[in-house]
Amino acid sequence: MSKQRESAALKPQEWGVLLVLCGAIFLEGIDVAMLNVALPSIRADLGLSTGDLQWVMSAYVLGYGGFMLLGGRAADLFGRRQMFVLWLTVFLLFSGLGGFATEGWMLIVARFVTGVAAAFMTPAGLSIITTGFEEGPRRNKALLFYSGTAAGGFSIGLVIGGLLASVGWRWVFFAPVVLSAVILLAALAFVPKSPRPDRTGQGVDLAGGVTVTAAIVLLVLGVERASHTSLAATLTTLAAGLALLGAFVAVERRSASPLVRLGIFRSGALVRANLAGLLFAGGFFGFQFLVVLYLQELRGWSILETSFAMIVIGVDAVLSPTLTPKLVERFGNARVIFGGLLLAALAYALFLPVGADWTYLAMFPSLIILSLGFALAYGPLTIVATEGVKEEEQGLAGGLLYTSFQFGAALGLSAVTAVNVAATASSAPADLLDGYRAALWVPLAAVLLAALIAAFGLRSRAGRVTAAGTPAEDRADLPATH
Repeated sequence: MSKQRESAALKPQEWGVLLVLCGAIFLEGIDVAMLNVALPSIRADLGLSTGDLQWVMSAYVLGYGGFMLLGGRAADLFGRRQMFVLWLTVFLLFSGLGGFATEGWMLIVARFVTGVAAAFMTPAGLSIITTGFEEGPRRNKALLFYSGTAAGGFSIGLVIGGLLASVGWRWVFFAPVVLSAVILLAALAFVPKSPRPDRTGQGVDLAGGVTVTAAIVLLVLGVERASHTSLAATLTTLAAGLALLGAFVAVERRSASPLVRLGIFRSGALVRANLAGLLFAGGFFGFQFLVVLYLQELRGWSILETSFAMIVIGVDAVLSPTLTPKLVERFGNARVIFGGLLLAALAYALFLPVGADWTYLAMFPSLIILSLGFALAYGPLTIVATEGVKEEEQGLAGGLLYTSFQFGAALGLSAVTAVNVAATASSAPADLLDGYRAALWVPLAAVLLAALIAAFGLRSRAGRVTAAGTPAEDRADLPATH
């Protein structure tokens, strides 16, 4: 056991790299959360219509979700450090430009480009970890630390955003500029330079890049705007996205240097991790959205009160790098993921009978159990989605996973909104409560389906730990080339 712990210990240089990448994923998390709580102030100051205000959020979602897969592959083709530094710089610049916006369209454009920058930066950062840390205990430790920071960023961002918005909404954009600059300088100092990848015989799959990006943008747009537009418009958008996705598959089958090697989907572990991640993200963000609505619309809580109430979910930032590695070491990723999904289901189920006068103590069990469930599921899902993948495709694997998370979040938010609106007869407190209760079944159904998918990984080999301490997880599913 002592040798195993020694093998998992990180060197000072590795800690430097990891802290830089954790800073970047933390930045991405707080950026989204801070904007959420600042929207009312932005609307009042710029005089935005409801449609324009929705596009401030939608623009980022489209840029982030639509370009993530392309961003992951770009890291493999053009260099991970190069892509990380370049797009972190773009993120910094356009976050600052958003703070200077005087018109709605300026803010929407800035948010779209910021989302695109995050789409290239995030998978590049993840692939630096998966290629720079040896597969096994060392990589697992780094990924769990990384995923905990990502989770904490969103929860902490709610509180920070509330504080900054109370001073002035522009600080919600200026604060990430300062943090981005610090991370950029640290990245130049700590992230080692790597030779430009050898692309001999590998052309740039322009047709594949265009079709898959357009397909994902349309699918995310259709899902994200479903509750704000007509059914016919939603179905048309989704149909166009699916048609382009079919065109993308046809392009990739014929391409000598495909953007996405379709054979990567032969890995049962990777497919399960992406599907479970999509459903888990949908339930997680949908549930948080409903709780915020319940606290602010029905209970009349302020932004800051709501933010402080939700921050308990951020405990997963502590649990992910401390508790989860020990459980993974003992039980394997598959069992830990399954347990985390069941805990999330329990958290959602406990909130189903929510009352109009619930005390915070009544809500607390759901929030703290969800925090534990997230800590157990999120990091190990990241490990399984990238484990065994060839080094030259690690960016692609990361892009696939984060695309699943982002699309799942958009799907979950749209689904709970649609059910909530349909089940709410009026603005009376009793009717509002009926709407929340009906919509709370959506996160529960999503996470139970995720648990069912994850259960296929519960084989005799899945939870066994090898003598070296590395979970022998799902390796039977991996192609021999991996």
